Amino acid sequence: MISIRLILAACLFLVPVSASSEGFHGFDPATYDGLMLPPATLQAMAAEAAQHAPPKNGETLVFGFANLQRDISFGIKVEQSIERNAEAAGIELLIADNRLDGPTALANAESFARRQVDFCIEFQTDVNFGPAIMQHFNRKQIGVVAIDIPMPGAAYFGANNPRSGFMGGSYLAQAAKVRFGDRALAEGYFVVGELPQSGAIPAMRTEGQIAGFLASLSGFPPERIIRIDTKNTLQYSFQQMSNALGRIPQGAPILITAINDQSVSGMLRAVQQQGRGADALVVGKGADELETMVAEENFIASVAYFPERYGNYLIPLSLMRLAGHDVPPAVTVNHVMISPANICQFYPEYECQGEPSFDYVFPQEAFVEHLATLRDKPELAGYEQLIPDH
Repeated sequence: MISIRLILAACLFLVPVSASSEGFHGFDPATYDGLMLPPATLQAMAAEAAQHAPPKNGETLVFGFANLQRDISFGIKVEQSIERNAEAAGIELLIADNRLDGPTALANAESFARRQVDFCIEFQTDVNFGPAIMQHFNRKQIGVVAIDIPMPGAAYFGANNPRSGFMGGSYLAQAAKVRFGDRALAEGYFVVGELPQSGAIPAMRTEGQIAGFLASLSGFPPERIIRIDTKNTLQYSFQQMSNALGRIPQGAPILITAINDQSVSGMLRAVQQQGRGADALVVGKGADELETMVAEENFIASVAYFPERYGNYLIPLSLMRLAGHDVPPAVTVNHVMISPANICQFYPEYECQGEPSFDYVFPQEAFVEHLATLRDKPELAGYEQLIPDH
């Protein structure tokens, strides 16, 4: 576990607790635009939180952040954004690496609880370890915000899984019709990289990908939909995709999407290694592997999650809860499609390349029908707040 000590001058004024989110220094999670708040605002939030829940060390608030994995692109960007916001707020930040592993995440939670952090931001992948992790925090009365994988009693921040999945799947299908014409339906294979270990909530993402794909490419045969386990890593996705290619005839269109950009990149590399890159069309998830998308002709788009903005939400949300305000049970990202043609609109450090090859249309009516099916699933009981209304 690595400790990063971030010390700034403490705020000199205190604000009493308000019952509404609008009263928390203008921060409302429901309408927030995701841009980083001014340091003075973050410091005022921290001062109010410290007044309501005095720091356990008697000096400054200490937050724990358990990262999903510290050496992958998405995790790096999330961590950096949390560091920026913690530093601006005057919070001491302790960082641990869950390394995509449930037992490691549990050990990190135990360490944070033993060190009596004031609050914890938890980013871990194994749904089965959530209750045990929360037991450690509950015993010490430590509040938690969970990223992407909900845990009992923690506030949720992360993906709008049904919508982001549906966007990616429908975009891929519409692009496939433009690229391959009638062959997309007649000969194509749709390969979806899943993450079973993370449970029913991220599964809404991959199920959304399939539902969105079928909504835009009606009549696609289910026997040509191949699901593989990605384990959330490039390497494992590469291995599983290499195996799956033996089931796909030479020359057939290979339409690929997955749980995240890392997995999609591994799957694409497997196709390329077997000399079949020209047959592939890829849509990612996360838009955190932008260099790969720009460099690879067949990596045509990714659903943006803006991990570099996560801390802009997470630190205010954590302070809001620590200050005694009601926090929404779920706060989700506003997703957009990013392609080489529009990348400069969201990431100015990249140049936009060419023109869109088609006009993407989100199948809203089909999406509403898909949401209705999710509400009837018994495995999603208790998670209704993570299913959007429309």
